[in-house]
Amino acid sequence: MFQANRLVFYYAVTPVHMGAGSAIGAIDNPIQREVHTQHPALAGSGLKGALRHHFNRAWPEEGKSGGLIARIFGPETNASDYAGALSLSDGQLVALPVRSFKGAYVYATSPLALARVKRLAGLAAVEAQWRVPEVPDGQAQIGAESVVSLLAKDRLVLESFELGRADGDCAPIGDWLARRVFDDPEDFFAKKLKSDLVVLNDTDFSHFARHAMVVEPHVRIDDESGTADDGGLFYTENLPPETVMVGLAQASVARFKKDSRKDDSPPLLQAERILNAVFEGVGTDRPGIAGKPLQVGGDATTGRGLVLVRPVGQGG
Repeated sequence: MFQANRLVFYYAVTPVHMGAGSAIGAIDNPIQREVHTQHPALAGSGLKGALRHHFNRAWPEEGKSGGLIARIFGPETNASDYAGALSLSDGQLVALPVRSFKGAYVYATSPLALARVKRLAGLAAVEAQWRVPEVPDGQAQIGAESVVSLLAKDRLVLESFELGRADGDCAPIGDWLARRVFDDPEDFFAKKLKSDLVVLNDTDFSHFARHAMVVEPHVRIDDESGTADDGGLFYTENLPPETVMVGLAQASVARFKKDSRKDDSPPLLQAERILNAVFEGVGTDRPGIAGKPLQVGGDATTGRGLVLVRPVGQGG
């Protein structure tokens, strides 16, 4: 069905709230999560909608009926006429920022999260020669050169937890991620991801995936009194800044309405050209989304939802 694929990383610059509706519990507005892992997720439908909204503004001349936006994303009205040529998978969790006794915070990940990254990389024909490590419960694998900068008396202290050092060196994984999540390997955050990546046991990592989110209290203000409305306190959950997510972007040959093609119709857009247009702006005279901020989820007017989009092409 799809003829072209890209591995796509999403790096949270601000807190991100891609909501899952209301919930029963302390958090009124939770974020989206996978059912089986409870890891935070970014729904592919939400990512695609955010991209379309972005390009409606970035490519105004392509927003008309039959324009490039409609050929990539599908018609804005009469959606049953034909399907869009671009597909985005759900964003999966790669690494979470977790508060550390030394180094401010680390990028925490797990064998499960890394195995899923490697699987998606394989589907997109992106080389990943590193092996997924095995980490015992209560321990963490760190980079060999990060012992002094991260460990306190041979222990890694994350929030209120102390973890021993597991065998192995995850620096090659951190280097691989840093070179693909960021455009510039000398960027501050690229170097920090390379040096401060730590691999936790899946069980330990699951704790942080469930409980290390940003939870913000909000109060509704009464318009007449200008004070807090009775019963107006609610809590909203956000993915923290510096979180790394990953997904797939796939494309097919552009589709068209049944029986609408004529002998003199222009050639259909090929799958690779669609991905090139979306990410690099090739053929549009406008910039693509690669390396640019994309606003996803809610609360945009309070600065929420900015993620940097970083595609990785074949062989990358």
